[in-house]
Amino acid sequence: MNAPEPGHMVRAACPHDCPDTCAMQVIVQAGRVLRVQGDAAHPTTHGALCTKVSRYAERTYHPERVLQPLKRIGPKGSGRFEPVRWDEALNDIAARLKAIAARDPQAVLPYSYAGTMGLLQGESMSARFFHKLGSSRLDRTICASAGGEALIATYGAKVGMHVEHYADSKLILIWGSNSIASNLHFWTFAQAAKRAGAKLVCIDPRRTETADKCHEHLALLPGTDGALALGLMHELIRNDWLDHDYLNRHVQGWPALRERALQWPAERAAAVCGLPVEQLISLARDYGTTQPAAIRLNYGMQRARGGGNAVRLIALLPCLVGAWRHRAGGLLLSASGWFAPVRDEFALQRPDLLAGRSPRIVNMSTIGDDLLREASPDFGPRIEAVVVYNSNPVAVAPQSRKVVEGFAREDLFTVVLEHFLTDTADMADYVLPATTQLEHLDVHTSYGHTYALINEPAIAPLGQTKPNTQIFRELAARMGFTDACFADRDEALARAAFKPEWVDFDALRARGWVKLALPDAPFAEGGFPTPGGKVLADAPGLGVPDYVPSYESRASAPELAQRYPLAMISPPARNFLNSSFVNVKSLRDIEGEPLLEIHAEDATARGIVDGTVVRVFNDRGSYRCSCRVSIRARPGVVNGLGIWWRKLGLDGRNVNELTHQRLTDIGRAPSFYDCLVEVEAALP
Repeated sequence: MNAPEPGHMVRAACPHDCPDTCAMQVIVQAGRVLRVQGDAAHPTTHGALCTKVSRYAERTYHPERVLQPLKRIGPKGSGRFEPVRWDEALNDIAARLKAIAARDPQAVLPYSYAGTMGLLQGESMSARFFHKLGSSRLDRTICASAGGEALIATYGAKVGMHVEHYADSKLILIWGSNSIASNLHFWTFAQAAKRAGAKLVCIDPRRTETADKCHEHLALLPGTDGALALGLMHELIRNDWLDHDYLNRHVQGWPALRERALQWPAERAAAVCGLPVEQLISLARDYGTTQPAAIRLNYGMQRARGGGNAVRLIALLPCLVGAWRHRAGGLLLSASGWFAPVRDEFALQRPDLLAGRSPRIVNMSTIGDDLLREASPDFGPRIEAVVVYNSNPVAVAPQSRKVVEGFAREDLFTVVLEHFLTDTADMADYVLPATTQLEHLDVHTSYGHTYALINEPAIAPLGQTKPNTQIFRELAARMGFTDACFADRDEALARAAFKPEWVDFDALRARGWVKLALPDAPFAEGGFPTPGGKVLADAPGLGVPDYVPSYESRASAPELAQRYPLAMISPPARNFLNSSFVNVKSLRDIEGEPLLEIHAEDATARGIVDGTVVRVFNDRGSYRCSCRVSIRARPGVVNGLGIWWRKLGLDGRNVNELTHQRLTDIGRAPSFYDCLVEVEAALP
């Protein structure tokens, strides 16, 4: 018997909403994927993939994969469909959209986010399609806009440290991030620093797997990060642990910020945060006397009403101590701003197709309310059609009872491009089968490092699946869009995505990734991407940042807290990524079931024991899940791990049944972790 032929390798990139954006190698034999592995030569991936993505082939070959177009034949939400031909589906979709657009194209709404972070299968041909149509525009806020806009207001762009340089830091504050679960490759560099003697401090309401591995954990109350930053500033000022030269030369508005911080002595800040005052003072001493000191800030802490101001305050901390002078000092929240001059978004998205029109903007975080709104002079026309791709709003959007009610409207025409019958796909009139990352071409930037990557198709599309680009290309033809740009093939889009003076496409294709040419310590001598090159402590239109209390907390809403005394956060389960991978059986088996973590004090007071099925509720709704009495929850706070598909919950609901649609102080983002609840043992 002849030995099997060895598999060949295809260069790829992880498409998911994660700062690591791993360079991958796909091993293929006889047209089938054998395995997916990390690229050992890529400096931040260094050969390792997370548990989720290492099983990407399992997701692509999943037996429940949607492999042909489906048309609804049952009630909305029933998940009852029949197969149809592509021509039939696209012709009917185009006819329905044309009829709606003839009345007002703004009645059509695209809804997408980061199901893929690829520049092609994300927003290229789809953006062209909706620009030409003149549909409503989507404000894509659901994950990161509070922190992103706050960072822009402070530094001028979403920029920060190079992740590799954390390996040389002497003190690392891991703030609002469970890095082991959601930023694994940063954690590798943090571990290298730890082995070299660095101190690691985790700041998070939950005692995460990352907190377990750090030297110290500050379990502050949700939404109080801004108060902690002000308390640290007060201690830095009081003890003169300041780099006066850096402040004077590179920070605009320092005197006003100094006055603000002096109003926050350690005792006040610690009381607001629910921390021992000694712990705050000790952290300030470490931060003020250790160089280089680095902060890895993540998006968990900005999901409360005051999240934007909190990010501004934390982003100013490295300026007080001159941490930016060192390549291993400073802060990283997002590196995506480094790619702003690199990407050619105009070439990909063609906003000129709007032809001078300015359609209304609909915030994706208020989709529950917006789908239920009637036409009005303020809102515009009622939403009559939604085209969903790269997202699962019925599971992930806040206050999901309203989201479900909106998508259940019989007069709402819904098209969903998907891999599986998700909660949102169950509400669709048509489900169109999309390719996965292993089946299409794409190019990628990152918000956690400074490498551009390419993803080559490793296998032919399974069944009748098509890339998003091809689906919108064919739909545009049926809409009668004759602009030459709708004929651009995927390789032409990929070659147009990056400006050639930054990224040589042929070199990118040959190696799989290209590092941007950037200085090691970009702000050692200031030079921030603000108009004057200085950090803005007093930003135009925003003033000096301050602590903004949560909408729902014992301190800010005492009457509400009488009825719902527990703060709830809903961090992602370790083996899921938002709602992706929930249906991958091997990963779901690891997670087990939807879970609420509760501290023993709170459990005992309610007669709850470990393993009890509990009802978690507030005025917006309730859901049932299993309860784990755990030190991962601090007293007064419960952790509702997400995001499970609703249909996999005990009663067809998930944790977003309880969250609300009120927005953050900056960035118009959702405040998922700004939520009061009560918990009780569920009735049998």
